[in-house]
Amino acid sequence: MELLALFISAILVNNFVLYYFLGICPFLGVSKKIDSAFSMGLAVTFVMTITAVFSWLINHLILIPYGLDYLQIVSFILVIASLVQLVEMFIRKISPPLYQALGIYLPLITTNCAIMGLALIAVLNNYSFVETVIFGVGSGLGFTLAIVLMAGIREELDLADVPEPLKGAGIALIVAGIMALAFNGFLGMIK
Repeated sequence: MELLALFISAILVNNFVLYYFLGICPFLGVSKKIDSAFSMGLAVTFVMTITAVFSWLINHLILIPYGLDYLQIVSFILVIASLVQLVEMFIRKISPPLYQALGIYLPLITTNCAIMGLALIAVLNNYSFVETVIFGVGSGLGFTLAIVLMAGIREELDLADVPEPLKGAGIALIVAGIMALAFNGFLGMIK
């Protein structure tokens, strides 16, 4: 039951975009179309999950036993950069149109602070291996949920009569704020 609570909490309550405000760049940049937002969400979910696995293994099998805790950030950055390169090569090979649609935001997963935040929060909370993996999957799915919802809203806003000063980033930030408030409503559900 505790693992289910952690999973749901990572998706809804402690959503990296709408609670921690990490990963805003791809959240706002790729959330114009649902299909590209969903693909970005899946790529981030994959990278978050694999990052959770490798960062826990490196931290608990190498860094902590040898007293190299101070190298956590550097080792996590190397893990994340390597994984994103693998994902980028895979998407470029399998789906060139998707690779073009994601554009610059795909390599920016490397600098997506949500992924680094995942590794650091898992260490900070001293999660076990299983908890770290569940937290990684849940966090990735939470990112996917947030970016797809935002893309759906933005597609509808393209057809709406938005005042000129609010068009573009202005209305996107307002919507993101309202979504954050809505997701905050889940806070009392999981304790």
